Amino acid sequence: MRAIRLFFVVVLAVMLIFLALANRDLVTVSLFPANMSHFIGGQWALTMPIFLALVLAMVVGLLIGLLWEWLREADIRAEAKARGKELARLEREVGDLRRSHAGPRDDVLAILDDSAARPAAGSNLPATR
Repeated sequence: MRAIRLFFVVVLAVMLIFLALANRDLVTVSLFPANMSHFIGGQWALTMPIFLALVLAMVVGLLIGLLWEWLREADIRAEAKARGKELARLEREVGDLRRSHAGPRDDVLAILDDSAARPAAGSNLPATR
C-alpha cells in the first residue's frame, strides 16, 4: 500500500512539474472589474505565472469544499457527540447494575443453592458437577 501511495505522489509531482514548465507565461489576475477600481481604490490585481494561478485556484477550491463539508456535517457531529454521551451513561448504568446484582444474595437462596450442590447425607448419589 505504501508503494502505491508513493507511486501516485511521484506521478502527481511529475504532472505538476510538467504543468509548471508548460505554463510559464505571465497573466494578470484581477479581483474586481477594471471599472470598479475607481470606487475601491488601490490595485487589486496580481501578475503571476499561469501555473501559479491554476494551483492557487485549485487550493482555494479545495479549502472552500472542505469548509462547506465541515459546516454541512456539523449536525451529524453534534448527534454523534450526544449519542456518545448517552452510550457512556448507559454503560455506567449497566456497570452499576452488575455490581449491585453481584452483591450478597438472600440467605435462603444461598442455603438452597449450597444444599443442591451437595448430595444429602446417607445418599449414594454422586455429587453434582
